[in-house]
Amino acid sequence: MALPIQGGRGIGPAAAQGGKFNDLRQSVYQQSPAIQYNVRMQQNSPQPMMGTLNRISTPNTGGQYMRPNIAKHNSPSLPMGSPLGVTMSQKQNADIKTGSSTSTPLQQPIKRDSRSARRKKKLADRILSQKIREVVPESKAYMDLLDFERRLDTVIMRKRLDIQEALKRPIKEKRTLRLFISHDFIMDDATVPSWEMKIEGKILDDQNQGKGSKRKLSSFFKSLLIELDKDLYGPDNHIIEWHRSSTSNDTAGFQIKRPGDTAVQCTIILNLDNQIPQYKLDARLSRLLGIHTQTRAVIVNALWQYIRVHKLQDQNEREIINNDKYLQQIFEVSRMKFNEIPQRLNGLLHPPDPVIIKYCISPDTPEDKSTTCCDVEVEVDDTLREQMQSFLLSTQSQQEISQLDDKINTIVQAINELKVKREFMVNFTNDPQAFIHEWLLSQCRDLKIMEGIAGNFEDERKSKYYYQSWTQEAVCRYLYSKVQERRVELETALGIRS
Repeated sequence: MALPIQGGRGIGPAAAQGGKFNDLRQSVYQQSPAIQYNVRMQQNSPQPMMGTLNRISTPNTGGQYMRPNIAKHNSPSLPMGSPLGVTMSQKQNADIKTGSSTSTPLQQPIKRDSRSARRKKKLADRILSQKIREVVPESKAYMDLLDFERRLDTVIMRKRLDIQEALKRPIKEKRTLRLFISHDFIMDDATVPSWEMKIEGKILDDQNQGKGSKRKLSSFFKSLLIELDKDLYGPDNHIIEWHRSSTSNDTAGFQIKRPGDTAVQCTIILNLDNQIPQYKLDARLSRLLGIHTQTRAVIVNALWQYIRVHKLQDQNEREIINNDKYLQQIFEVSRMKFNEIPQRLNGLLHPPDPVIIKYCISPDTPEDKSTTCCDVEVEVDDTLREQMQSFLLSTQSQQEISQLDDKINTIVQAINELKVKREFMVNFTNDPQAFIHEWLLSQCRDLKIMEGIAGNFEDERKSKYYYQSWTQEAVCRYLYSKVQERRVELETALGIRS
């Protein structure tokens, strides 16, 4: 039979054999409300705890007490909110674990890290345990949705990376720019007769028409040259030029006004402003590759496709190209290295042909026929680019997903708590006596760990355990500590000790 000591707390052999009894720890426990509350909570904690002990200071006693580093072990436990358990909020529990409160933990607020609250929940936090899946077969559908979400997130992430890589390269599409060229004569007795010519234009089927992002006409060209009749305006005044510069503002059209009342033949030369430089191929190379005007990258790729299809790579030295008779005529060599192609292409690439429009300014032209239309193929930014950018910059969907994740995490946490309650009730229902006995044993072990008392519970249950040589010294030390406590209380009451 075990020998009980005050409060039901036994004294282990290590306490006496270590040379010093835990009198200081006992006195601190008596004086510190924080330690008393911690012990009470551990007696009714939802999970039994084990671990090592760390020594920390108690500001209200000036002494020290032992705080356990807790680790779970497989013992029966009380669920939160169960009839035999003590209900405690997470905030209060966090205060007790810190051990730094100077007052009752129930009154001590806790400061949460705002960054941890915003941290994205991991997928593992939303996975139901195997026991829950066995009890609730319908949870398989939820697990299938989690797996589908994981695969969907992988696909979305890969697509986002593809979009980011695509946005690094210019995305262009071919569109038709329709030019409207019109003129008007001004015949007034008070002024000198003159004519006025206007050049305007718009993109056909422009989806951005009427919006602020619509491009102006001058943004499509880098230069404009109008050549008038040299006999009428002389060798120094028959050329009208406009060149685009970095400081020039875009305009919706061009307007030219000159004196005169007779018909004038003019030539309009427009040079397109391609954001990606394009080149006109040499006639022989153009016939060979089937390309008239393209970018350098497209031209090099087309030439490489020709070399690969006709198997012109050397079998032994793969970087060497054995030119056929057509390439020999163009490059004037029988063999060349592949890295020499860009340099050899420089002499075969020329500036693209400008847009040339012949126009007659005549006073006899009827008003309904005074406007001439001309279509020009230009490159514009693909509308898909704006959609891709808005997709990458959009945060609304991410916020909605984060809110739904928080709801799922809350529900899964509630399910896990219900699982603990259910296991407690099922174990209690199957064998109430054995369950209560095992639970009391686990709580006793936890209490011993918290108080730093070592020993074997099974040995302490036997009476012969307390007839060993150390028991007399342990009892004396315990009684001496109690006498000292009473002495301090009396001296304080009589005013001998302040």
